[in-house]
Amino acid sequence: MNRLPLSGLLLLAITACAPAVMRGDALPALANVARPMPGVVSAGRLLPADIAVLDKAGVRQVIDLTVDSETPDFDERARVKAAGMRYENLPIAGPHDLTRENVARFDRLLRDARRPVVVHCASSNRVGAMAALRAAWIDGQPVERAIAEGRRWGLKGLEPAVRERLAGNDAAAPVNP
Repeated sequence: MNRLPLSGLLLLAITACAPAVMRGDALPALANVARPMPGVVSAGRLLPADIAVLDKAGVRQVIDLTVDSETPDFDERARVKAAGMRYENLPIAGPHDLTRENVARFDRLLRDARRPVVVHCASSNRVGAMAALRAAWIDGQPVERAIAEGRRWGLKGLEPAVRERLAGNDAAAPVNP
């Protein structure tokens, strides 16, 4: 009995079912890039040339937290989809959009994402704010741990707004995603 073809088929089956992994270090060229968890990259604004870099690196999905008016000359959705990646948009314009409903949607998008996934806004600050609120409201983390998690994702200038939301009377009540 020849075992070589069977072992070859087994190897093919294993690699076909394995989760996608980002190739190389192509992503550090992105603005404000961080890898806060396996298979997830947080970043700042994507430029048109970045889409080919993401595709080459093996990224399977982009979650965009910007509003369309931020990049009127760049149809990110069309470019990402044309490259064969999934695209989701959760527009977070500023502190007023840091709501429990948006955090629950952010959590669903992350849980359902095809990995590797890039989550971005203009500077990664909104990404970090959403990650901090998710850590508190979804994962039940205490405020300082949630803030630290947000910083790992890119939280900077929105930290006071995040702290304000976490200091509210309902800060301890978890969101049902």
